[in-house]
Amino acid sequence: MDRVAKAIPAREAGPPLPPPSPREMPIQNLRRFDRSKRAVKPSFDRSVFLARLSLFGGTLALTAWMAHEMYLVLSVGELVAIEMVMLVLFVINIGWIAFGAVSTLLGLLSTPKPRPRTKTPLRDRVALLLPVYNEDTAQFVGTACATLRELAERGEGKSFDLFVLSDTNKADVWLAEQAMIAEARRDPFIARHLFYRHRLKNRERKVGNISDWVERWGGAYPAFVVFDADSLMEAETIIELAHRMEADDKAGLIQTVPCLINGRTVLARAQQFAARVYGPLLARGLGVWFGNAGNYWGHNAIIRTEAFASAAGLPILPGRKPFGGMVMSHDFVEAAMMRRAGWSIIMADDLGGSFEQAPPNLMELVARDRRWCQGNLQHLALINTAGFHPLSRLHLAMGVMSYLASPLWFLFLLTGMLLALHANLVPPNYFPEGWSLFPTWPQIDARRAMMLFGLCMLVLFLPKLLGLIAFIGERASRGLRIRVVVGFFVENIVSALIAPVMMLTQSRSVVEILTGADSGWRAQARDAERIPWRILWSFHHRHMFVGILLAVLAGLISWSLLAWMSPALTGMIVAIPLAAFVSNGKVGSWLKRRARLLVTPEEEHPPVISIAAEAIAEEMRDRRPPPATIADLLADKPALDRHLAWLDAPTARRPGEPDATLAAGWLKLCDGAEPDSLDPAERYAILASEPIMRRLIAGSVAL
Repeated sequence: MDRVAKAIPAREAGPPLPPPSPREMPIQNLRRFDRSKRAVKPSFDRSVFLARLSLFGGTLALTAWMAHEMYLVLSVGELVAIEMVMLVLFVINIGWIAFGAVSTLLGLLSTPKPRPRTKTPLRDRVALLLPVYNEDTAQFVGTACATLRELAERGEGKSFDLFVLSDTNKADVWLAEQAMIAEARRDPFIARHLFYRHRLKNRERKVGNISDWVERWGGAYPAFVVFDADSLMEAETIIELAHRMEADDKAGLIQTVPCLINGRTVLARAQQFAARVYGPLLARGLGVWFGNAGNYWGHNAIIRTEAFASAAGLPILPGRKPFGGMVMSHDFVEAAMMRRAGWSIIMADDLGGSFEQAPPNLMELVARDRRWCQGNLQHLALINTAGFHPLSRLHLAMGVMSYLASPLWFLFLLTGMLLALHANLVPPNYFPEGWSLFPTWPQIDARRAMMLFGLCMLVLFLPKLLGLIAFIGERASRGLRIRVVVGFFVENIVSALIAPVMMLTQSRSVVEILTGADSGWRAQARDAERIPWRILWSFHHRHMFVGILLAVLAGLISWSLLAWMSPALTGMIVAIPLAAFVSNGKVGSWLKRRARLLVTPEEEHPPVISIAAEAIAEEMRDRRPPPATIADLLADKPALDRHLAWLDAPTARRPGEPDATLAAGWLKLCDGAEPDSLDPAERYAILASEPIMRRLIAGSVAL
């Protein structure tokens, strides 16, 4: 405590925030909805209706045909119970795959309608919201400054303000945010348009973060754009979104299709390549049948403040997790709520200039998937919400199915093994129900089965093949086309090896969630590379053991069964070295620089906004390091003054509200402990309490 500045600083003018402009955001009723009170009357689009008819009709026809083929494969003899189970699982799985294939085919058959960019000045002010949670501070400050400057260069700097909405709960990251935001605001232009609010109590996670902004400042901004901590948007794209929102008074939300960039590891580069090559056609197909009942992906979208505030206030769901509590995958539900009120939810699949990053390794991919899985399974309790548009219900169901598909696939594999075991071990009963010339046991038509397998692979890979054809059709260089085709095979090999591991992790997540386990809320490690072998072993050894066990059982049943299952088993068995390989940044760099594989157009011609954001981030990192501890803060009077001035009173602990962490930290200080000897949660709680901080400054910790 000898470094503590004894003088108690007076409060500065306040945190870097504009004057309040409150807007009400009432909690919505999920059980009742009066359609007559819709804010907007939706319009009917005949072409969208026909596209939806084609999608559902085509999916149903393709699924029925392939289900019939599977029935013929299994019905050489009389169907037994295990074959019936296998047939049901096949129909569910192939129906899900067929849906994606038909949707992509619609994208290929559709004719894009180019929209000219609007050149007139914007009428309304737009807020850019950047929610952060224990993120790389220099990176998102770089994004904020680069975005504001590029908007100014396009002549629309006065129309946009950017709010960094922090829910950070790590003391050192919070202090870094304060220091770097203050440094960025030394630029007069940035100071007028960059604002920072740190919630001292981050109630209801991101839902609460955004709703807090709406209720305190939403009245000043007719629309807002939501960023993610790792996302970027070009100024032209942001301005065009704002123009489209102004031009369409029925639009509640316009969602862009983010392109993945800045991938360094093999996994990130494979995801980046796949999104860039197959993604545009897939997005175009979605846009064809979404119409005005699209979806929201949580970021890189513009939202009409009136629509969001009046229709998207989410309640705390009754009951226990996973179906009770906060709405976790809130974006899908918010889109459905706004569409329920009549607002259009539109996908701008024709707009480029929207970017985000991919998880760098399998562990981070699984951790993200675990959160999404819990949120999507929660949608089972929301599908029947009163007043939802049929497509909104479909979006929720698709989110659920994207995770239930894994355990269903796993069950299909296990059923196939049981069917083979039954055929090999159970002796035929020649007289099952009286005298008969022929026995009854499970049989399959091997020739038809091979043909059906090939057909299934075609349907499975059709979206990728169509995306590849569309992508290389736009490329004039023969050499580039060849590299793209080779990259296509590399990406599919990586994806095929990873898929069984993801099947196991998602199956486990589904079981855990349905039995009440919570995913928690931690920051994503966006740059993790070269994970130690002991951590890889700890995380992936179960996947390896499952693969070995299934391989041994399959081999004991039949060598042909083992060969049949080998594509799925290989990824499990090599899970540990596979995870090390795909998380390796050096191999990813070699693929990019030497082999020239998995290279995207954005890597050959990097977006200007990305270069500018990274340059500012590096400049921030090179400046004087911010206080990292409470002792450093107490010894740095300007930083201490700033910290006290920027404490956000509306989000602080409410009078009488219990806080066990704060109480434990305070008692330790009273017992003579140094502030930085407290555990991380206690240090944060002390920093967030102005009365205790002022006592520390005064050198008094007596009760």
